[in-house]
Amino acid sequence: MNRSTRTFVVVAIAVVVAAVASLGVYQAIRRMPVREVEVRSLYQVVAAHEMPMGTMITKDYVKLVAWPASSPVEKGFTTIESVLNRGLISAVDANEPITETKLAPIEAGAGLPPSITEGMRAVSVKVNEVIGVAGFVVPGTRVDVVVTLRRGDDSMTRAVVGDVQVLTAGTRFDQQKARDGQPIPTSVVTLLVTPADAERIALAASEGQIMLTLRNPMDRKPTETNGIRTAALMGQAAPVPVIKTIDKHRVAVQPPMPAMPAVPVSKIYTVEAIRAAKRSEEVVR
Repeated sequence: MNRSTRTFVVVAIAVVVAAVASLGVYQAIRRMPVREVEVRSLYQVVAAHEMPMGTMITKDYVKLVAWPASSPVEKGFTTIESVLNRGLISAVDANEPITETKLAPIEAGAGLPPSITEGMRAVSVKVNEVIGVAGFVVPGTRVDVVVTLRRGDDSMTRAVVGDVQVLTAGTRFDQQKARDGQPIPTSVVTLLVTPADAERIALAASEGQIMLTLRNPMDRKPTETNGIRTAALMGQAAPVPVIKTIDKHRVAVQPPMPAMPAVPVSKIYTVEAIRAAKRSEEVVR
C-alpha cells in the first residue's frame, strides 16, 4: 500500500468516526427531557396603535399584553376598564404602556384642556411660514416670542416672553402627518404660558407684529435683552428718555429721534479757459 492510499484510508476512518460520534450526541440530546421554566407574569395595558395627544381612550385603542412580573411598569394599569374614557395629555406609540402620567384626571375630558398644566394657560397666535420658523415649530419644541412695535418713524424689537413650550401646531391632521422632525405648514400655534405671559403675548399681538424664535430644548436660560431700536440698527445712539413732571406725576418722555445728518452738497463752478485761439469752459467742484 503506497503512501497516498494510506492517507486516504486514515481520513476516511476519521470522517466516519466523527459522523458516528455526532449522531450519538444528537440522539442523546433528543432523549433529554424538556424542562419548562414558568415565568411569573402579569397583564399590562398598552396602546393598540399610535395615539396623539388629546385622544379619548376607548376599548379599540388599548389592549392587554403579558408583562414580566419582576419588572412591572411604574404607575401602569392592569385592567382596560381603569383607562377607559380618559384623555391623553401626551402622545403614545403603538405597544407603549399606558401610565398615569400620560392620562388626564378622571372626568377631565379629552382634547387640549386636560393637557394644560395647573396654573398655566394656553394661548394661540397666528403665524405664517416665516413667523413659524418655516414649519419647524412643532408640538414639544420651545420658543421665544419677539415683538416689533412701530411708532411713527421709530421702531423697536424685543423678546417679551422666553422659553415657551409649544402645545399644538396646526390641526391634528397636520400633526399626524409630521414625523421625524419634519416641518408642519400651519397658520396657528398654541403656546403653554403663565397668565402674565399670556397678557404680554396678547398685547404684543395687538400692538405690533410678533415672531417666534426656535430654541434648543436643552437651553433653559431666560432670554434677557434690552431690545433694539431703528437708531441703534443704523449705528446711531438711542435718545435718552427725559423725566418730566406732568400733573404732579413724574413720567419718562421719549425725545424725538435725531434726524439723519444732511450730506453736504459741493458747489459747482464754471470757469472759462482761453488757450491760444481756443476758448473752452471747464467745470470745477
